[in-house]
Amino acid sequence: MRLDRAELRVVSLPLLRPFRTSFGVVADKTFVLLRVFGDGLEGVAEGVMDARPQYREETIAGALALLQEAVLPDVLGREWANPEALMRHLSGLRGNRMALAVLEMACWDLHARGLGVPLCTLLGGTRDAVEVGVSLGIQASVEATVDTALRHAEQGYRRIKLKIEPGWDVKVVRAVRAALPDTPVTVDANAAYSLAHLNTLRELDTLGLDYIEQPLAWDDLRDHAKLQALMHTPLCLDECITTAQDARKALETAACRLVNIKVGRVGGHLEARRVHDVAAAFSAPVWCGGMLESGVGRAHNIHLATLENFTKPGDTSSSSRYWARDIVNEPLETTGGIMPVPPGPGIGVTLDVPFLDSVTRWRADIGAPARIAAGSAP
Repeated sequence: MRLDRAELRVVSLPLLRPFRTSFGVVADKTFVLLRVFGDGLEGVAEGVMDARPQYREETIAGALALLQEAVLPDVLGREWANPEALMRHLSGLRGNRMALAVLEMACWDLHARGLGVPLCTLLGGTRDAVEVGVSLGIQASVEATVDTALRHAEQGYRRIKLKIEPGWDVKVVRAVRAALPDTPVTVDANAAYSLAHLNTLRELDTLGLDYIEQPLAWDDLRDHAKLQALMHTPLCLDECITTAQDARKALETAACRLVNIKVGRVGGHLEARRVHDVAAAFSAPVWCGGMLESGVGRAHNIHLATLENFTKPGDTSSSSRYWARDIVNEPLETTGGIMPVPPGPGIGVTLDVPFLDSVTRWRADIGAPARIAAGSAP
């Protein structure tokens, strides 16, 4: 796998309708897109960091600076046996898992295309399609939430997830539960609660939810363990888990009973697979979370979710729920709650470059420094 040059972009893609969570409202999804080139091929990935450090601590500006100034000049102009060899070379870098994930994921796409195989084959996937649910942002009213949940259940989605926050929780969940008594329903708090909200969380515990996702602070395993001991409903951790070691500690201390894996959050496919394996060792199911990705990130997620222990429906719903036009040429659409793996080598999708150019806010082309390009391969 040779890396000759790279292209960084900041892309802003307008959502069909605003998506509201406890963090706020997203009307346009702004993200980092990385293309890497070598041996006449291209690999692509997108970042999940935001402009502001709300979900985790990383930001778009920080990721661009790290990639453009330090990481890409260090790895371009070299031959790498595979993405794992490249990440071993970068293993001395602390943190910045989202930024490093963009490079790692793009290299996996490039590597798989070079071998002429789908990415899921290299990752050890076992399926050609995955079960998916839907994530519903905070709506204008309880009635609107119920109507939206019913519509998506009728479309065959295998799980309905409701975003909640203090003051928008028990009443809306109870209404959706009454309307859909046989459909798996979950809630996602995005770390909006504390143990001071225990009475509310205990009310949610009575509503027959499949799980409650990340109710407490983004970096607090201890209070999640306290809460899980008081709850019948399984807790699922998201923001807290950035490594396989985090997953081990969370499951070992009973801070949760299942894990949401977001490939960008944990540093790429290699670490995502390690988190998957750790959870399997604890007999804890995993599922693939989403970050309002374009078709690039969505395709990466689909390939990852083919691994055996992804036994809960993920967030990889149809692209047409989010975008009037995606930045990839291939449609990523579900039928009856099933998302097929995009066929073909790599992640199986290609960029609609003219449209991508129209929604690009910033772009930088990075070539291999002469001192590296003239040197020997590692």
